[in-house]
Formats: sequence, C-alpha cells, structure tokens
Amino acid sequence: VQLQASGGGLVQAGGYLRLSCAFSGGTFSRYDMGWFRQAPGREREFVARRGWSGRIPYYAESVKGRFTISRDNDNNMVHLQMNSLKPEDTAVYYCAATLRTSDSIAYYYRLSTYDYWGQGTELTVSS
Repeated sequence: VQLQASGGGLVQAGGYLRLSCAFSGGTFSRYDMGWFRQAPGREREFVARRGWSGRIPYYAESVKGRFTISRDNDNNMVHLQMNSLKPEDTAVYYCAATLRTSDSIAYYYRLSTYDYWGQGTELTVSS
C-alpha cells in the first residue's frame, strides 16, 4: 500500500484548505483511513479518521466542527477539508491506513494502529 498526500500550503488564519491523499496498492474500500499531524517540536497527533464503511468519522477535539474527513471509494482518495484555520493548525499532515478494527474509538487515535503512512504535506497558517 502506498499513500500520497497533497494539498498543503500557506493560508491566512480564518481561511480554508483541502488536503488529499491518494491510495494505491490495495483494496481501498477495506481500509480505515486517518489523518494525523505533527507540529514543529511536538509529537504526531490524531486529527481525523473515516472507517471503511464511511459512516462514522472521528475527530480530535481541537478540529471538531472545523475539519471534515471524507473518502471517495471510487477514486481511492481520502480528503481533509479544513475550515476556519488557526495558526495552531500549522503542521505537517499525514494520511494513514489500517486494516485493523476495534470497537474502541481511542484505538484509532493511536499511531500504532496504522500500518501505512504517506509522506506528509505541510500546512502553514499565518496570523
């Protein structure tokens, strides 16, 4: 499985941007997809997750109501629409994929849950 993230850039606070992640090398519809981010000097953290069924997305509290994760199973893509951006959203954003499943929401917040990672795309939000 290979993941290719794209769409990062420089945005002013209050603006919006959409990140995309192209999936290849597997059956996309079977994988749960997540977005994580890593700000300078900080650990990588969970942002959002959308399951293979696409029904129930999970979001970090810090982005809930501003970010939306969606998936396009026909084109093997997952997107992260980011609105009302804040300077604290500045980070490198990574998409990730896993076949693992759990009834625990917290399970999907863990980096170790995901077996495949994209290379990251950088977002800078200026104040």
